[in-house]
Amino acid sequence: MMKSIDTLIDNILISYEKYGGINAQKDVTFPNRETVVSALSDLQALIFPGFKKAEKIDSENLKYTTGERVNRIIAQLTGETQKALLYLKKDSAGSHCFKLAEQTVLALIEEIPEIRRKTQLDVKAALEGDPAARSEEEIILSYPGLEAILVYRIAHFLHIYGVPLIPRIMSEHVHGKTGIDIHPGAEIGESFFIDHGTGIVIGETTVIGNRVKLYQGVTLGALSVRKEMSNKKRHPTIEDDVTIYAGATILGGKTVIGKGSTIGGNVWLTESVPAGSTTIAKQDTI
Repeated sequence: MMKSIDTLIDNILISYEKYGGINAQKDVTFPNRETVVSALSDLQALIFPGFKKAEKIDSENLKYTTGERVNRIIAQLTGETQKALLYLKKDSAGSHCFKLAEQTVLALIEEIPEIRRKTQLDVKAALEGDPAARSEEEIILSYPGLEAILVYRIAHFLHIYGVPLIPRIMSEHVHGKTGIDIHPGAEIGESFFIDHGTGIVIGETTVIGNRVKLYQGVTLGALSVRKEMSNKKRHPTIEDDVTIYAGATILGGKTVIGKGSTIGGNVWLTESVPAGSTTIAKQDTI
């Protein structure tokens, strides 16, 4: 016999108590994903006004539109950051966490011109590195690699400031959209270009220099995934001016890809290669 609707509801409520996983309003300790994604959308539009949202931008309303967006980001992200900090510091006073959250969000807003500078260099790297790219505007509007890098640069700033949860919400949101998985803890230099992008994985302790180019399916991963290694450098270092072709897998915290090197498609590497070298699928170094 089919159980009554009330019984079905009661069973769901019992599962909430038994298994957890409920973000109850009274707890106010977990960020709301939808609000974080909304703030992220505003941040992207703040960096590229008129590109990410349907809006009319001109010299007369730009200041008003920018001010409105900045205030909305501050209001939304401060509240969500406060929740994340309360989750991390369960014994801290809410007022202290609010002040810290507000300072962090204001620091992020202050960083926007620098994020814009770096992102413009990423755009130029894509234009120079992709023969199919016709304009910077095409790249800003349509390239998933650029969107993933932009979100990474926002999430990385918050990660450096010690904000829990929110950077991962941002990075996993764009991961779901683009298929590009960049951990907010990775360190990535300027003029970074991801071509095609689908299936790229960049681990937490990866270090990437300037003017690096990655193709689809590249993994910069850990040689060991043991939990006790969480505070160690587990992912490779990619020096300046390196190109890594599709499907290559480079693993290990001690693995260094030397400056100006080329890594061929489908290469599997767990050892360093010297600067200026070319490594092909049989792991022969030229």
